[in-house]
Amino acid sequence: MSSLPLLPDSGPRLVGIARLASHGESVRQGHEIEYFTLPVKSLLNRCTGTRMPFTWTINPYRGCEFACKYCYARYTHEFMEMRDGIEFEQKIYVKQHAADLLRQELRRVKPGEDIALGTATDPYQPIEKKLEITRSILQEFARHTGLEIGIVTKSAMVARDIDVMQEVSKRNRLGVNITITATDTDLARILEPRAPRPDLRLEALKKLHEAGIRAGVICAPVLPGITDSPRQLEDVVRKAAAAGACHIYCNPLFLKPCSAAVFLPFLKEHFPKLVPEYEKRFASRAFLPAVYRKRISALFAQFRTKYNIRRDSGWHWEQPAKSEEQLRLFG
Repeated sequence: MSSLPLLPDSGPRLVGIARLASHGESVRQGHEIEYFTLPVKSLLNRCTGTRMPFTWTINPYRGCEFACKYCYARYTHEFMEMRDGIEFEQKIYVKQHAADLLRQELRRVKPGEDIALGTATDPYQPIEKKLEITRSILQEFARHTGLEIGIVTKSAMVARDIDVMQEVSKRNRLGVNITITATDTDLARILEPRAPRPDLRLEALKKLHEAGIRAGVICAPVLPGITDSPRQLEDVVRKAAAAGACHIYCNPLFLKPCSAAVFLPFLKEHFPKLVPEYEKRFASRAFLPAVYRKRISALFAQFRTKYNIRRDSGWHWEQPAKSEEQLRLFG
């Protein structure tokens, strides 16, 4: 494989993850997407001083092919001096020697400390079918005892690894969260262009449940005027319960500047009548007002009671880390 530099030689000297990214080698190209190796020195990232419910994060990839229009994680490419939010879905970095690194680092994890897999990239995006990096990570987990592990994905491919998850679960506590933003296929297709259909995710959830894997649903983000009607939210809860979800929770949309740069043009194209309201709500803040969050939480509480499904998964969180902590959280 030949080296394919992503940044010009002139300009400021690159350091850290940006320098490593600039030396990545091309792995495969397709769908206007480029894949590059990323020779990282660490896989396990500690969360310090955050409101997150986990202590450690693992992201097998940087960037995500699913191209969700609302994606909050686009800013993580900025650490590699890539300022165009679209590059997050077009230039995907593959972390090399992931399982080997994890084997060396798991000794740092103390009893009771949670590990979240897939906080800033989907660990089951399409390239995983070929490279199986996430699967290799799970295989490494299966060699250990007493770990607390959570997976976040919106891919039906997660069911591929049921056999390894069963092995992991014998001596560790494992939970899977499948993200379902909307059950309407047409709506999901424009919001999440390359992600598997919601019905396929629900089928994967059912397979996990039938295999004895603890699994539930994240309904996030809830998008004002797009996915937040009581009918829409209830449908997510109803279908999650029918598929055997042991928990479900929601999170409203938040828009960092790099995400807004992608989401607002999308909104103008598909939901132009909502543009003034969104511009007003997010003009000076990344988060929706507390009154909106409380209304959505109340609706979800009502629906959880109706369908006898609980909220607490051990993996929900109310807001992202503060900006100064994000590199540690989502590396």
